[in-house]
Amino acid sequence: MVCETTNDRSPLLPDRMRQGDFFVCDIFDAVPKGDMASMEHPIFSISTKPDRRIRRYESGENFVEITPSVKGLATVHDRDVLIYCISQCIAALNQGREVSRVIRFKGFDLLTATNRPTGGESYARLKDALERLRGTSISTNITTGDIEVIDGFGLIEAFRIVREARDGRMQDVEITLSDWVFNAIRHREVLTLHRDYFRLRKPLERRIYELARKHCGQKKEWKIGLEKLQAKCGSSSTAKEFRRLVTNIVHQDEQFGHMPDYGLHLENDMIIFTNRRSDEPKPLPPALAAIRLDPEAYHDARTVAPGWDVHALEQEWRSWMAEMDSDLPRNPTKAFVGFCRKWFETRGRP
Repeated sequence: MVCETTNDRSPLLPDRMRQGDFFVCDIFDAVPKGDMASMEHPIFSISTKPDRRIRRYESGENFVEITPSVKGLATVHDRDVLIYCISQCIAALNQGREVSRVIRFKGFDLLTATNRPTGGESYARLKDALERLRGTSISTNITTGDIEVIDGFGLIEAFRIVREARDGRMQDVEITLSDWVFNAIRHREVLTLHRDYFRLRKPLERRIYELARKHCGQKKEWKIGLEKLQAKCGSSSTAKEFRRLVTNIVHQDEQFGHMPDYGLHLENDMIIFTNRRSDEPKPLPPALAAIRLDPEAYHDARTVAPGWDVHALEQEWRSWMAEMDSDLPRNPTKAFVGFCRKWFETRGRP
């Protein structure tokens, strides 16, 4: 007897890779993105050896406490995993697709996207990175997406190697992002990174670039003292050694111009970052420039950010939205006041 087939059922097996409860990374040209909270604060270790120090960083009323596992703190290079996941999610959101905290990707795709070799040793290092990301615990009152998390959590909640070849090269990796990171994705609290970020050899170079990207942005120049820079980098070196390390990076940049986006100059224990991308800030997109705020917005902004020039904050807000390539806010006044409130919470009085 010949079996009959119905016309309403596909001969293909179900596409189990695209179930609604997780997100599959499949955008090969996703622009690198980093979450602003960990760009601002020294979450990741810049040490080349296992870093098992408990560290606490305070800025005004905000604090971050990072506790390592026995394998040490997650490193700046481990952060590549989060950058890859964040980049994929933001690219998908820009396409109108749904994303979730559970993300699946090919180990090979992550290695190539982050400019890493694809030999067996690189897969072993990726597995170590996942273990450090899972084991590093954070306690903070810094908000992402207007949600304050004050209990401990990991940078990733869990990871699973779905398939691993006999030679040790993992095929599929599935990770669950922390709520803290996923809230930043959903609220687009991210900044674009230059692709040459993945070409920077030294962890300290990467950390310095992150800080410049966060604080200098589209501005012509940004300055920071060596002592404060060392605190923001989370460096355990002596002040003398840190000055030597930074001086070497500055001299190399003056010779080769290798630091992405920003040139470096050292003067009287001050690091001066100069924007390479343009001499003047880029003009805002017409839609952003056309936003008109309610007069009450400036009154509310002065209330939530006392001491700050609200018109300067308005320019920061518009530039921030332009850098994030975000959708126009439904309620510009509410969005602007919220930005000013977070600005004051992060920086305090000028």
